[in-house]
Amino acid sequence: MTDFSTRTLDDGVHVVRPDGRLNMVSAPRLTALVSELVNAGGTRIIVDLGGTDFIDSSGLGALVSCLKKTRQASGDLRLAAPNTQIQTVLDLTNLGRVLRPSPSVDTAHAAGF
Repeated sequence: MTDFSTRTLDDGVHVVRPDGRLNMVSAPRLTALVSELVNAGGTRIIVDLGGTDFIDSSGLGALVSCLKKTRQASGDLRLAAPNTQIQTVLDLTNLGRVLRPSPSVDTAHAAGF
């Protein structure tokens, strides 16, 4: 089971952290959570993958959907702390170029929006 937590940094950037597997079961929850944040005006989002141990195509699709949602609202989405499996999947699919993963939430945040 994947648990989701959210927090807001001082400058209004939202950090969403899925803990567990980001797969066909949990991916819709991530999409819904990010949609709620964007609909409430939160258009700068970091997805902290530090607690995510696995991602499949449904998880990738959810991340792309979340990126699209934030960009349509004139915002952006960044990834932080992907493990080796997630980074490999991002590299193999070339989605790392679009989703721009960073080693930590701090470095993703420092990269700016």
